[in-house]
Amino acid sequence: MNVLIGLINGMIVSATPILLSALGGSLTYYAGIFNIAMEGMMLNGAFFAVIGSYYFHSWIMGILFAIVGAILMALVFILFSVVLKMDEFITGIGLNLFALGLTTYLLQQVFHVRGMFSNPEIVPVPALTIPLIKDIPILGSVLSGHNLLVYLTIIAVIAVRYLVYKTRFGLRLRAAGYNRTCLDTSGVSANRIRIWSLILCAVLCGLAGAFLSLGVVTGFTKNMSAGKGWISLAAVILVSGNPTGVALISLLFGFTDGLGLFLQKSLPSQFTSMVPYVATLVALFIYSVRLKKKQPA
Repeated sequence: MNVLIGLINGMIVSATPILLSALGGSLTYYAGIFNIAMEGMMLNGAFFAVIGSYYFHSWIMGILFAIVGAILMALVFILFSVVLKMDEFITGIGLNLFALGLTTYLLQQVFHVRGMFSNPEIVPVPALTIPLIKDIPILGSVLSGHNLLVYLTIIAVIAVRYLVYKTRFGLRLRAAGYNRTCLDTSGVSANRIRIWSLILCAVLCGLAGAFLSLGVVTGFTKNMSAGKGWISLAAVILVSGNPTGVALISLLFGFTDGLGLFLQKSLPSQFTSMVPYVATLVALFIYSVRLKKKQPA
């Protein structure tokens, strides 16, 4: 039973950053943007979260800095992709590489270390203990005691779903992706909607980055996003941006990640760390096969 609880808790922790960034990816997906820059946004958010938390001795400032750091990446993406009309794929690749180089450089310049920075003065995001529920056997161990950002992620799933399907902005968001010309002729700028989708995506990616550096661990490690932004993109593609589907797929990927950590007891870590990425490739392969079957001969 303890093993099962450990796997579930590991799944929740692993799925949280994937789900947060994937929710942001859902917004850009509906806006017709192929946003592969989520990896860079998340990584930048993780680094800036440490800066805010370390220098201001506040996890709240850490989260705010994380959001600002991710938005800076989004503004660059907006400039090149939306304003200058450059290829989104090339822009995203460039931003991901830029974020990796920038955070590595700033790690050396700001904290005077290489590879990793950790310090007791970094204030982590606190865990939240839910009264009454925490006393329930088994269920209390699963539902209570998680990082605050885990519970915020649950709220984010509901909020994004409501935003996309129940609001005027959501209608315009989907119109920007389905038919930009019609949206423009109706008097609403499709580019403005696309810009807002990227900014909202950056906010969620910033929260994902903050969870990595102030939740999973307390500190920053070079390239600590470790491909989670790419997994988020895969989750978005697999369910065509549906927020509920994104949540389920993220939990599945989170489970494979947690399973990989559990298997480290009996297998080399090099193999177990491959588990979530292999699962992502398998899922994308199944999706492509199903997509081809639906296409007319």
